[in-house]
Order: sequence, then C-alpha cells, then structure tokens
Amino acid sequence: MEQLFFGNGIAHSILLFAVVIGLGLYLGRFKIKGVSIGSTWILFVGILLSHFGLRCNPTILSFMKDFGLILFVFSIGLQVGPGFFSSFRKGGIQLNLLATGLVAMAVLVTVAIHFISGESIFTMTGVMSGAVTNTPGLGAAQQTLSSAATAPVDSTRLASAYAVAYPIGVLGVIAMIILSHSIFKIDDKREREELEKEQNAGDGARRMHCQVSNPAIFGKTVREVVSDMGENFVISRVLHDGEQTVPGPDTVFHEGDKVLIVTSENNVDTIRIIFGEEVPMHQNDWLKMDEHMVTRRLSITKRSLTGKRLAELSLRRDHNVSVTRVIRAGVELVASPQLILQMGDDIQVVGAERDIDDIAKIVGNKPESLSHPNLIPIFFGIAVGVIFGSIPIAIPGIPQPIKLGLAGGPLIVAILLGHFGPKLRITTYTTSSANMMIREIGISFFMAAVGIDAGKTFVLSITSGGYWWILYGALITLIPVLTIILVSRLVFKRNFYEICGLISGGTTDPAVLAFCQNMYGTDYTSVNYATVYPLSMFLRVLAAQLLIVFAL
Repeated sequence: MEQLFFGNGIAHSILLFAVVIGLGLYLGRFKIKGVSIGSTWILFVGILLSHFGLRCNPTILSFMKDFGLILFVFSIGLQVGPGFFSSFRKGGIQLNLLATGLVAMAVLVTVAIHFISGESIFTMTGVMSGAVTNTPGLGAAQQTLSSAATAPVDSTRLASAYAVAYPIGVLGVIAMIILSHSIFKIDDKREREELEKEQNAGDGARRMHCQVSNPAIFGKTVREVVSDMGENFVISRVLHDGEQTVPGPDTVFHEGDKVLIVTSENNVDTIRIIFGEEVPMHQNDWLKMDEHMVTRRLSITKRSLTGKRLAELSLRRDHNVSVTRVIRAGVELVASPQLILQMGDDIQVVGAERDIDDIAKIVGNKPESLSHPNLIPIFFGIAVGVIFGSIPIAIPGIPQPIKLGLAGGPLIVAILLGHFGPKLRITTYTTSSANMMIREIGISFFMAAVGIDAGKTFVLSITSGGYWWILYGALITLIPVLTIILVSRLVFKRNFYEICGLISGGTTDPAVLAFCQNMYGTDYTSVNYATVYPLSMFLRVLAAQLLIVFAL
C-alpha cells in the first residue's frame, strides 16, 4: 500500500492523476460572486499535492502532458474548423485584426518587461501564457524548449510562472470588462436590440409568401427563373387556381400565383422584385389547403452523403419533395442546390407523407446513430498533425527552424480537417458532447501533469522573487486588453457584446466568455468569441514558440 500512495509506479501515477483531476473539477464547481476558474483548479491541486511530496514517474508525466495537450487542441480545431474561414467575412476581418493586435501587444509588453527587469525570457513566456490564460501556448513553449535546446533546460519555472499569472489573466480581464461597461455607460437592452437588428439582416433562412405580379416571369418555368436569377432562394410551393403543388423544374408561373419561398434576409428585396410583393399568409395556411402535404425534419446520418451537393440527391425531380432549408449546428441555411451536405445536418422537407418516407431512407434519418463517435478521422488526423508539427520550418531572420510542435501541428490539421473534410467526403462529425468529453479529458490530463511537475519548485520560485510575476502578469493582461477595448469602442464603434466576445476569444479565455454570458444575460458574445478564437489560439501558440526560439 505504501507503494500505491507514495511510490513511483503505474498504479500510483493513475491514482495521483485521478485524485488531482477529480478534486480540481470538484473545486471548479464553486463560484465567487458568479466567477469560477473551472478546470484550472486542477493545476493548483496538482501543485499543492506535488509540493507535499506526491510525485509521478517522469516518463508517465511527460506522456500524459503531451497526449492531453494533443487531445485538447485537436478537439478545439475540429469544433472551430467548419467556420474558421467564413469568420473572415463581413466584420470578421476587423475583429480578427483587433485580436491580432491584442496578441501582438501582449508579446511586446512581455519582451519589454524582459529587457527592463532582466527576468529570463523563458520565465516571461510562462508569465505571458498565464496572463492570457493560454494553456496550449504553455505546452508549445515547453515542448519547443525541450526539443530545441542544445543543452538540458529546466522548464519548471516556466510552468510555475504560468500558474502564478493565470488568476490575473482571468480576474484582470473580467475587471476590465466590468470597468468598460461602467465607463461607456452601456445600455444592455439597446446593445442587444442593435445586434438583433443586425442579425436579422444576415444570411439565415427567411420564409416569404409572394404573389406573382412581375410580367417578366409570366409563362416562365422554375428552371428558367432560377437560372436567370441565381440560386439564392428555394421555391417551396406554388398555389395556382386553388391547387397547391411542390414545384418541379418545369412548373410554369402564371399571373396571380402565390409562391412560398425560402431565402436569406439579404435577398428579400430581390425576391420582391422578381416575383411580387409579399401577401399575408402563414405556413399553416399551405398545410390546410392540402392535407396530404406535410413538413418534416430529417437527419442526414449516411456517411456516403458527406461532401455531396444537395442537387446531387435530385429530391425534387425524382421524389416530388422540396427541401426548404438545411439546419447545421442549430443554424438554418438556405437549401441552395450547391450547398455541400455534412453528416449530422438536418433537412426540412415538404411533400407527401409517402414521398418523405422514401427520402428518409435515402438520407438515413437515424439520429441515434450520430451518438457513435467517428474515431478513425480523429486518430488519423492526430497522426498527421504530429508529423506536420515535427517538420522544421525555416523562416528568414530566425536563427533556427521552427516546429509547430505537438500543439500547433494537430491544431492546424484539425482546423483544416473540420473545414475541408466534408468537401473531401471525410466524415468528421462528432456530437457536441463527444467533442466536449475529448476536450475536457485532454485539458484535465495536461493541467494535472503541469501542476504535478511545477509543484516541486513552486513555493521556492515565489519566495525567491516570483512575486514579481504577479505584477508582470497584470501588466501583460491589462495593458493590451484595455487598449483594444478602447480602440474597438471609440474608433470602430463595435457593440459592447461584440467586444466581450472579442476579448474573451482574443485571450482564449472561456471563463471570461462564461462570465459575460451570465453577467449580461446574452449569448451574442459567443458568436464573436468563435470568430476570433481560432486565429488567436494559433497566434498565441506561435508567439510562445517564437519567444523560446529567439532566446535559445
């Protein structure tokens, strides 16, 4: 039993990790004035137990740290990959430029403190990673330090500095958001109304009921109108002389016909010009006119459909069923013929019950099958990511090649896989709960390993001058955050909730995101968080590595 609790074997290591993670997650459930640092408690529990002599086999510790980091960043990449490139549209470019400025300023403040104070750049990299709550950045810095150093380097001070500065990274950002809310005298209701108005003018699906009054389309077929006007809308149903039909390509429009159209808010005016003004009708009015016509939502659960365009299914031509919209991750999309389908999508269809039953067989429509995780692309993706992260990349002006490492490589491959996978007919779908499970297991392993490793010298580091790290961390946190908040509001006139999402995503801090959502009662911040998070994560991981490489 002594070996189990105080030894150095496999059983002791498993027991130690289980206790550290379990106790840390339990403490993370408690909030102080609505704020919790969540799983970061794992780090502090690991430091505490390690300080009192509970240690782990170095080989096991290294494996758990690296493998946990890979699982964490890969799950993040898969989640944000589908929307990574689209986030640069519209205001996303401006938000990502602001987030880039946030990262760059943190690096500049870090380097300035290094030259002014004489503190080691290795230690300052740890302080910076903690001050911006970027755990993958810490992992990338440690991994770069161990692989690129020509002589053995003690990286425990880097982890200790991270742990000391981390609370400042959470509490400092929250304090700046609260302060800015007060300084700008934010009217929460008005800010929300502005965002709602902007959102309603977006690309989401919108139902229109129009009466055909444009002589230019009298006598024309659906095929001719769609080819002339583009494919930015779906004609769901046509009412002609009291008879309702699901239109096919050869359906002819007549004066006075009523049509049910699904399009985006951006195309509303165009649709009115093409067909005619809207008439007061409701979707139920169409259903009442034809008792055989039903509307159902079907799930795409066949892997073979991943990467196929909606037009390839020929649902309207072969089965007389109209697809009015596609629902992906809770977002309604216009069912344009060129839309690329993914496993896990839902399609809303209109037609006869018997025809819809046939469509259900084509698409699968077995939601229970989606609960099974697709592990093959995950592990092959990790393998490719590890290989990619190990390739030296020579950059002019940098003394030695840079490797993206076990953090950057899998992250980039996961983003690319999440975005291009469906187009290449690679099924990357995982349920939100499965993705969250992988992520939480990964970050828990990593945090526990970092804490156990840092605990050996943590107290000694603080007593021998590490208290300065608290001040350094505050400067690295507060100066960039306050600057970007002021610039975003005063110069670019960004909405307060957009700024909250920008700051929480730019600092890669989910704790701040949760605070903003709970404090101000809105989910709008998460949209902008997701917009800037991928690029911010990549830049912070890269910045941590560059600081280490330049110092070697």
